[in-house]
Amino acid sequence: MSWRRLLVVLHRDIGYLCAGLTVIYAVSGIAVNHVGDWNPNYDVRRSQLELGTLPTGDDSAAARIALEKLRITDKPRALVRISPAHLRVFLENRTLTIEIPAGHLEDEQVSRRPVFFQMNFLHLNHGKGIWTWFADLYAVALLLLALSGIVILRGPRGLGGRGKWLVLAGLAIPLLFLWWKA
Repeated sequence: MSWRRLLVVLHRDIGYLCAGLTVIYAVSGIAVNHVGDWNPNYDVRRSQLELGTLPTGDDSAAARIALEKLRITDKPRALVRISPAHLRVFLENRTLTIEIPAGHLEDEQVSRRPVFFQMNFLHLNHGKGIWTWFADLYAVALLLLALSGIVILRGPRGLGGRGKWLVLAGLAIPLLFLWWKA
């Protein structure tokens, strides 16, 4: 088997191995690129409620009354006075900010976005440990795909023809962007 044929076989098989991970990294990358527009990991919902006048001077009593009015049976993880007129009640995946004594309440509920949370967990290497090694192997596989893809084709469709211009453009675009932002 010639070296070119071996390269084609390796390029094809490594490409198939990398296809699933590439989809995960691509979708996660798009999501993370737009983190300023939305939270790709969590769905955060806020609502405003009026509870009526609440007692002053006893944060536990004010929190208990608020929880009763909202029919929340969970025990608070913490109560924190964030200002003289505002009490924050921390619950599991939920935070209540209560204005005392007025009774204005902001209810913030947080839940993981299915699929996106897991994809971003992998992409951003939050798992550490063995996943770091696996992600490094994936990066090496992508490098092999890029380098083998550059030399597989011959002639005008390969590196000797339009391929060199496309490789140069692929290198020039990020360099021009960095130069422009500097």
